[in-house]
Amino acid sequence: MAPRRFHEQFDQIQRALPGVPLAMGPDDSAEFIYEKGVVLARDGEEAQVVEDTVRAHFTATDGLTADDVRRAGPRTNRSGITRIRVGDPGHGDHTADHAVAGAVRALREAEGRTGHRLVSRNHVVSISVNACPGDEPVPAPATGRPNPAPADGGHDPDTAVGVLVIDTGLMHDYRSYPPLAHTDGDLQIRETDEDGVLQQYVGHGTFIAGLVAAVAPNTDVTVRNTLNDCGAILEDEFGEKLFDAVEQGGWPDILSLSAGTSNGRVDGLLGLDAFLRALRAQRTLLVAAAGNNASATPFWPAAYGSLPEYADAVLSVGALRADGEFGACFSNHGPWVRVYAPGERLTGALTGFAAPVPYVYQHSTYESCRYGFGYACTCRSPRHTGVLSDGSGKPDQVMFEGFASWSGTSFATPLVAGLVAAHMTANKETDPRAAARQLLEKNTAFAEVRGAHVPALRPAGWRPAPVGPS
Repeated sequence: MAPRRFHEQFDQIQRALPGVPLAMGPDDSAEFIYEKGVVLARDGEEAQVVEDTVRAHFTATDGLTADDVRRAGPRTNRSGITRIRVGDPGHGDHTADHAVAGAVRALREAEGRTGHRLVSRNHVVSISVNACPGDEPVPAPATGRPNPAPADGGHDPDTAVGVLVIDTGLMHDYRSYPPLAHTDGDLQIRETDEDGVLQQYVGHGTFIAGLVAAVAPNTDVTVRNTLNDCGAILEDEFGEKLFDAVEQGGWPDILSLSAGTSNGRVDGLLGLDAFLRALRAQRTLLVAAAGNNASATPFWPAAYGSLPEYADAVLSVGALRADGEFGACFSNHGPWVRVYAPGERLTGALTGFAAPVPYVYQHSTYESCRYGFGYACTCRSPRHTGVLSDGSGKPDQVMFEGFASWSGTSFATPLVAGLVAAHMTANKETDPRAAARQLLEKNTAFAEVRGAHVPALRPAGWRPAPVGPS
């Protein structure tokens, strides 16, 4: 049987969040993951409207129980969000939550009258939904060269551009990679299991930080380990964690974020609304990954960059394949994606510099590209068998000795963040949003993505590679 990557990742995330019953959505399809039995509303009058409307709807609807509707309480006051319980989270399976779906439908008329959203599912924001990253890391030779190669230039603490990476934490040996000498932040809480085997995605934040530093040497990169549990967190909690991150070290010049979710809507995530409004009032530029679902459906928070009020504050990034001429098979796409950068088979720092570290693959490759592309993409190459995909096969194990090759819009994103930072340094520009505008305005490079001619940013140190036929 062919791998079912989304369902495999659902099971991984559910194991990582054992106290939070999860479901797939919307309704009976599998496009995103959300918390069962709970919806979100803004604090105050709107939360009361949601609670009263849902209770009335459930009272009048067979199969829904009004007695389950009650406040679950706010996380804190900063995000301005109230959690409202609408059903028994232990009822039913993970394929859908009819109580949550009923609550969302109950507010449609009221939302039409007010002209804005009143209620939301509590989505899981993740680096790993439906194969995000686009694949799992592959060992790269310890004697090989990073791709992109580190750019020339020194580090000046007085002019260095501040870049904040919200992701998994830094690996214990990250300073073994010289470009990360001026990187700091949180260490990964737990790198390996009891047998010393790397856990899934633990090096994600380190790999991203290494890409930023390679493209832009004059940066002070800070990594926060906000996404430790399989790279996943609930939407309302993530809003709080974002506030924590910027309050801990101040608003950075650039915030690089390689996580998100779709939600079936075109107006963003309710749980991140307060943070995005706070961001808009700052000078920080949010550079965000467009996601790896090979879909035109908006992926948040990257898609905020397509909304007029956030166009200056958010830059969404899609991924190009290894030759840099076309979009990677896994990359999300559409008019809401502002720019593309190389994101397939980049090479950078992971872990194992001092002593090799084993890794067991979680997902199997496919016989052909799952998205129907006609090149040797990461869906099928390099071939491996994963423990989650097929119980009849022995999963493949590899050893990491420092460097890895990895793919995803997760990694195209720090390349763009680094290019903006490098532009700031080269042009003595102190405004990151102005730097992003200037970079895009002067850019003359393009690529083809799903038949569209799109802006492409390719670092000078990046080396294209032939993709080969499928």
